[in-house]
Amino acid sequence: MPNVGTIGLHRLVADLNPTFNRAPRRQPTLTLPTLKSEIAATAAALVVEEGLEYGPAKRRALKQLALPARTALPDNDQMEDAVREYLTLFCADTQPGELLALRGVALVWMERLAAFRPYLTGAVWHGTATRLSDIYIQLFCDDPKSAEIALIEHNVDYEPRTVTGFTGGSVEALSLSSLCRPLNETIGIHLMVYDHDDLRGALRPDAKGRVPRGDLAAVQKLLSVPLELKSES
Repeated sequence: MPNVGTIGLHRLVADLNPTFNRAPRRQPTLTLPTLKSEIAATAAALVVEEGLEYGPAKRRALKQLALPARTALPDNDQMEDAVREYLTLFCADTQPGELLALRGVALVWMERLAAFRPYLTGAVWHGTATRLSDIYIQLFCDDPKSAEIALIEHNVDYEPRTVTGFTGGSVEALSLSSLCRPLNETIGIHLMVYDHDDLRGALRPDAKGRVPRGDLAAVQKLLSVPLELKSES
């Protein structure tokens, strides 16, 4: 073999092995929109199958996909779209009946709390709830303590806590449980107590142009029409 320098040796090896000088092949990477869609799809399964809320489901999805904790997450509109797609693919036979039963429970409690201007919101209102979903009812009260006093007077067991409301401020949440006989499930019900004045901005359309919550008459109307897996108005 002739005496060659380092450069000559590299040329010789390259002649014998054409792949020697090729750059290593890069692994394909997901674009941000595709990555968010993957996270949303994984989180949607957790929402439907385990009853997780959107926030915890998105964080769990990051772990399942082995992604960094600071990875950009899908917003709640993307999550809702992914949940609807999952329900259509895997739960079309069971979800409509479960949703109907949950709306029936919501209506019962809204009728009991009619004096406090109840509005149904969340998955039960928008139509993506399953038997594992909780019910969220917002109360718009003249006196913020009046709803809690009513629960006490009727011997209803509840747990009070403070949460962030749709206005961005802190509101009191009164959480209780109620049996849903058609599903044979105990359902969590969360009563979010707002000031009456908050109702002024509560009915503005959301990002999808929908009414984000419905009063007693609106829920009665939902229960009077055939169910389809689509957004409520």
